[in-house]
Amino acid sequence: MRDVAIIGIGMTKFGEIWEKSFRDLVAEAGAEAIHDAGIEGAEIDAMYIGGMSTGRFIGQEHLGPLAIEVAGLEELHIPSTRIEASGASGGVALHQAYLAVASEAYDIVVVGGAEKMTDVIEMEATEILSSVADREWEAFFGATFPSLYAMMARYHMHKHGTTNEQMAKVAVKNHANATLNPKAQFRREISVEAVLNSPMVAEPLHVLDCSPMTDGAAAVVLAPMEKAKDYCDKPIKIIASEQASDTLSLHGRKRFDSIPASMEAANKAYKKAGIKPSDIDVAEVHDCFTIAEIMAIEDLGFVKKGEGGKAMDDGLTELKGEIPVNTSGGLKARGHPIGATGIAQANEIVLQLRQEAGERQVKDARIGLIHNVGGAGGTAVVHILEEI
Repeated sequence: MRDVAIIGIGMTKFGEIWEKSFRDLVAEAGAEAIHDAGIEGAEIDAMYIGGMSTGRFIGQEHLGPLAIEVAGLEELHIPSTRIEASGASGGVALHQAYLAVASEAYDIVVVGGAEKMTDVIEMEATEILSSVADREWEAFFGATFPSLYAMMARYHMHKHGTTNEQMAKVAVKNHANATLNPKAQFRREISVEAVLNSPMVAEPLHVLDCSPMTDGAAAVVLAPMEKAKDYCDKPIKIIASEQASDTLSLHGRKRFDSIPASMEAANKAYKKAGIKPSDIDVAEVHDCFTIAEIMAIEDLGFVKKGEGGKAMDDGLTELKGEIPVNTSGGLKARGHPIGATGIAQANEIVLQLRQEAGERQVKDARIGLIHNVGGAGGTAVVHILEEI
C-alpha cells in the first residue's frame, strides 16, 4: 500500500441555499477542489460522491454520473460511484477513495459529498432522516434521531453526571468558532442560557442542542504521496483511514454512553498512524447533537469516559484549548448537509494543517483527526492527517 495525500479542497457555503440547485452545489465544490489541486479533468482517474438520501430530498438518485456530467467530464467516461452511509456518507466516500489510491488502482481521485435538505418541509426531513435508523424496530414506533440521541444523553447524564449546562457549552463553543468561518451556516454567537431556554425537542435535548437542516457540498482531491508535490506545495498526508460498523439499532448495543464503532475506528487509526490521542493537534468530530461531541471526545481518547462534560467546563476543546475540537463550527453551527459532512470536515483539517484557517487557526497544528458517524453509530470513520 502506498502513501496518499490530499492535494486539493473545495466547499460551498453551507445553509439554506434556495438560489442554487443540487447540481450547482456539486459543480461549485468540485470545480474549487480541482482548481485548488491544479489538475486537469483528463488527469482524473475516478470519482466518489457521498449522498445520504437525495432520492427523497430532491427525487434524484444515481449521483455518480450526475457528478461527472456537472463537471463536464462525460466524454472521458471516468468511473464515478455514489456512497451511502447515513451521516458518514462523506467519510466513507473518502475512505473508499483512499483505499483506491493506496492500492494503486487509481492515481488521481476526486471525492465529493453533497445534500440539499431544505427543499422539503421539516416534518418530511425528519421522517427521511429516520430511515437510516432501524426502520422496523425504532422508526416504526416513533423514534427519531433526536429521541435516540436524547436517550444516550439521558443515560450519560445518569451514569456520569453530565449536565444540561455542559451540553449547552458544546453549542456555545461551536457557534463561537463558526463566527470565524465564512462558509458556516450560523455565524452568530449564542449563550448557555439561550440553549437551555430554547424549545425542547426530545428531553434533555433542546433545539439549540441539535444540528440544523442544511444545503451544501464539499470536495477533496487525492493523489499518491510520491506525486503530490508535482501538483501542490502543501500536500496533506493521510496517515490513517479506518472504518468500523455496529448494530443499526440503538437498542441492540451493549452500552449507551458511547459509540463503540467510533472507539474501534479510532483505535485502529491510532495504531496505523503510530500515534496516541495526545498527539492530535486539532479535530473535527461528529456533533450532530451536543451529547455526540461529548461522547466523541471520550471515544476518541482525548479524555477518559465520563469526563467529556467536565472538559467543556474546563475549556479543553476551545479554540485555544488543549485539543481544539470543531474549529469550523462543527455540524452544529457550520451546518450538516449529511452527505457532505465528512468531506467538509476534511476541508477544515486541511486548512488547519496548511496554516490557512485564518482567525480560527490553531497554532502550529501538524496532525489533525476527522471523525464521521452514520446514524446512531452504525457506521464510524476516522481519518488522521499530517502536514509533511
